[in-house]
Amino acid sequence: MGGHHHHHGHGHGHGHGHDHGHGHAHGHSHAPASFDRAFAIGIGLNIAYVVAEAATGLWTGSVALLADAGHNLSDVLGLAVAWGGAALARSAPTKRFTYGLKGSTILAALANAVFLLVALGAIVLEAVQRFGDPPVVAGLTVSVVAAAGIAVNAFTAWLFARGRKGDINIRGAYLHMLSDAAVSAGVVLAGIAIWATGLGWIDPLVSLVIAAIIFWQTWGLLHETVEMSLAAVPRAIDYDAVTDALAALPGVAKVHDLHIWPMSTTEPVLTAHLVIPGGYPGDAFLAAARAMLHDRFHIGHATLQVETGDDCESC
Repeated sequence: MGGHHHHHGHGHGHGHGHDHGHGHAHGHSHAPASFDRAFAIGIGLNIAYVVAEAATGLWTGSVALLADAGHNLSDVLGLAVAWGGAALARSAPTKRFTYGLKGSTILAALANAVFLLVALGAIVLEAVQRFGDPPVVAGLTVSVVAAAGIAVNAFTAWLFARGRKGDINIRGAYLHMLSDAAVSAGVVLAGIAIWATGLGWIDPLVSLVIAAIIFWQTWGLLHETVEMSLAAVPRAIDYDAVTDALAALPGVAKVHDLHIWPMSTTEPVLTAHLVIPGGYPGDAFLAAARAMLHDRFHIGHATLQVETGDDCESC
């Protein structure tokens, strides 16, 4: 998960601080806009599948299918939330939301992780209850229906595959679908095993294994989005390297109050105070500094405060 901010609308900005409006309307939306179709297809396919799967679950008395349908439904919610976040991120800045609503991508990713953990709790609860009283399950029917789920989820994951490196939201959607395909695969194997052996407890056991996998994935997503919510320095950016790069600019004696935080899941913001004893270096210096931050660290929004250091009490 190292450097994953690289290909998001840089190149449009040229590092100027004032391209916020248009530059980022088409700079950032280049991820989500191209995924509008992926979201629409993914949501449509998954809703259709959830309905079919739940119906079969009720008809065959398989709680495994019902649990899987519930899990798939949580993904439809997750997809909708991620799509909403991506759409809101394309909104223009206003006097109240001066960055537009780009931060909604962070909220969306956070909500997504929470949804998954809730679905996880439901699955574990279901599985634990069923160990005591394993029902009679029509194994082969379960396998056939779950196999269709592998196809649906794998196809949807593929729709998002190319965007997963750049945007944590798209990565959330991608992981969701991948974990779903894995869940369905587990249900297929469980169905075959139940049919072959007649052992009912195989079913809840498989659910628990699947739950562990989902938890493992979701934890990373949750951890990173909580960091973003708390304005941590984005993981792809080395704070010390940025400090050194700014300190190395001509005439800069000291860098202090450096802040770097994520405005959205793809766009970092930076503010810093530069102590320049030689006096104000001019606009060309600032433009060059912003260009450097943009090109080396992919920071498109930078605000630099110049101080001469005469009466600098914070030094």
